[in-house]
Amino acid sequence: MTTGSCPGAIAIGRPSPHCSAMAPKKRPAPGLPTRKQILDFIQNSPVPAGKREIAREFGLKGQEKIQLKALLKDMAEEGLIDGKRTAFHKMGGLPKVTVLRIVDIDEGEAIAVPDTWQPDDATPPPRIRLVEKGRGSALKKGDRVLARTEETNTGWRAYPMKKLALRSEQVLGVIEIDKAGKAWLAPVDKRIRHSSAVSDLGGAEAGELVLAEPVGRSARAAVKVTQVLGEPLAPKAFSLIAIHKHGIPNVFSEETLAEAERAAKMPLSVEQREDLRHLPIVAIDPSDARDHDDAIWSEPDGEGGFDALIAIADVSFYVRPGGEIDREARRRGNSVYFPDRVVPMLPEVLSADVCSLRAGDDRAAMACHLKIDAEGKVKDWRFTRAIVRIHEVIAYEDAQARIDEEKAEPHLQNLWACWKALAHARKKRDPLELELPERRVKLDEQGRISEIAIRERLDAHRVVEDFMIAANVAAAKALEAKVAPVVYRVHETPSREKLVALKDYLATFDKNLALGQVITPGLFNRMLKDIADEGEKALIMEAVLRSQTQAYYGPRNEGHFGLALGSYAHFTSPIRRYADLLVHRALVDAYHLEQPKPKGDIPATSGLSERDRDDLGKVSDAISQAERRAMEAERETIDRYVAAWLSARVGEVFETRITGVQKFGFFATIVGLGGDGLVPVSTLGDERFFYDEKAQVLTGDETGTTYSIGQFLRLRLAEANPLTGALKFELEQGGGRIEPRGRPVPLKERGNHLVGKRGRPSNIRHQGRRKR
Repeated sequence: MTTGSCPGAIAIGRPSPHCSAMAPKKRPAPGLPTRKQILDFIQNSPVPAGKREIAREFGLKGQEKIQLKALLKDMAEEGLIDGKRTAFHKMGGLPKVTVLRIVDIDEGEAIAVPDTWQPDDATPPPRIRLVEKGRGSALKKGDRVLARTEETNTGWRAYPMKKLALRSEQVLGVIEIDKAGKAWLAPVDKRIRHSSAVSDLGGAEAGELVLAEPVGRSARAAVKVTQVLGEPLAPKAFSLIAIHKHGIPNVFSEETLAEAERAAKMPLSVEQREDLRHLPIVAIDPSDARDHDDAIWSEPDGEGGFDALIAIADVSFYVRPGGEIDREARRRGNSVYFPDRVVPMLPEVLSADVCSLRAGDDRAAMACHLKIDAEGKVKDWRFTRAIVRIHEVIAYEDAQARIDEEKAEPHLQNLWACWKALAHARKKRDPLELELPERRVKLDEQGRISEIAIRERLDAHRVVEDFMIAANVAAAKALEAKVAPVVYRVHETPSREKLVALKDYLATFDKNLALGQVITPGLFNRMLKDIADEGEKALIMEAVLRSQTQAYYGPRNEGHFGLALGSYAHFTSPIRRYADLLVHRALVDAYHLEQPKPKGDIPATSGLSERDRDDLGKVSDAISQAERRAMEAERETIDRYVAAWLSARVGEVFETRITGVQKFGFFATIVGLGGDGLVPVSTLGDERFFYDEKAQVLTGDETGTTYSIGQFLRLRLAEANPLTGALKFELEQGGGRIEPRGRPVPLKERGNHLVGKRGRPSNIRHQGRRKR
């Protein structure tokens, strides 16, 4: 059907508002505002403009209000306005207050679209920038907010008023079929308590991991499957769950990959770089490292001190601001490391090949030269663009073994000697010393779990760490000396609120924290050092850790409390952190390290872009948020691997330590393995338990039994859910039992992966006491 009589109107749908043949014949009464006046008022009104607000604005009464109603109806039919009588807005525009859905995070700013958008033709929904209070975006992709909107010369923006219940476009879960044959989606997020009915399986079968989307507007709406991802307990499934859940970008566009291939072919000019290929520079890394972006060298300077070199991959030479690779790297913010895969910040031709400092290959490097005195103090530094040839790549364990067995070559012995000086300076600085064990998941060639253990902390780790810290400090101070932009790594002093909470908690141990004194890391170190009882020490260490602020990136120097440093920037990992790449670019500008323009369409400059110089705060907020996203995804994936590893050991008793206490129970982690699990208060026996929030203790009213953070006790594993990473424990003896939930599904073991009937993954929560 066409409009026919109107020459300017094409095709289907509402007649064009610009077609005079279709315009209403009647004109407004003299007392009524014109269409333009109404549109101007609706657009500029600070509050939602409905019929009542329009009548009040133009002083309309009685019969005029009736005429206004007819006029507004005409304007709606003409396609000039849209909305309800309580709130109108310009057609093609937005209501003053509406529900928005976050679809992207751009440099720390949330980008949203209307939650419901019904255009009259193929008009795409407007993209709206949300203006939030505070540092960076607290909103995530998929969040829904009630917001006040505003159209500006540069586009739409909105001010969030209230975060609404989550109704994500994509839901990740496992298909379950009940006895009646009805399909349900069991979520893999342990924070979601209910399953959703499935209206369309999309070819999925019971036990398969799928992506689905709601088909209704309520929180309990049914879902339809949009993508079948396969077995939820298969190799690489756990990291895939985290990637989808957190919206981590994991596919490079063809344009980005093509630019990376071109960048990788750029020749290295020995004449334009400092040639350091004669030095026996070594990279000391984990045995399973996917890339190598730092290497170190040192030798005595003949005056009791040392000359040291920290060579860092010169990523800024290959990744120029304004290019496709740079745009994608900004969006990702950092690489994300899972036990089975890495989601790199840069295409692999760069991250795992051309930029990676591999032994025996000529590589572009940003070289940090340090002069270190006998006391470990850095006396001088300089930065150059260099060409290096790494002497060897050594695993931490191998480097440590050579030193311990006194079989180390001179270049390793020199590194350890220089480190002892740096360690002496570190001890005088007295940074925060907290024992934070790191879990390591080892997989076999088939991707199955072969071992989960706490990563051993060696002197070799400390050697590399202290060299990197020295280079990071030098980079920050070098840029400050040139009054150049710096992306600082900031760790602020604990807030007064957290210190007050810590003071109250320490008082339960008869320990005093005087808030009038200067709070330093050393204060906490001395407090922990004086505690002989390991259980009490663990308690207080947990409390000190909770009192710390979260580190972030920013252009203002607020110092690094944990490291007891006044100026600190990340310089040493540009392959996997965008913050380090920005620091490299700033050094290129400040110390005139630019190289001649490469041939082809590679961007010319390798320094900071004008965009970054104008607002380092925006990109700093964005990469801080990306870092938090990566940390959460990595932690959750490790939890899923631990739960999968333990699912075959349900019913066993483990040595655990309590890590958190709430009124509904307490959380405990398995000593030497990790994996937090809940012990519900309902399973602790028949007596009532009272919760002391200040002391974070549960106390039985009859027996006086207490459960507090840091306490060691033996617990029986009652549930292990690999899909959510959730564990549940119960007391070894006595107390209530955790009753199995749902119908039991027979299990069999296939390697380290549990599967149900017909070889499909089990969707149960691995309940009850299973015999081994």
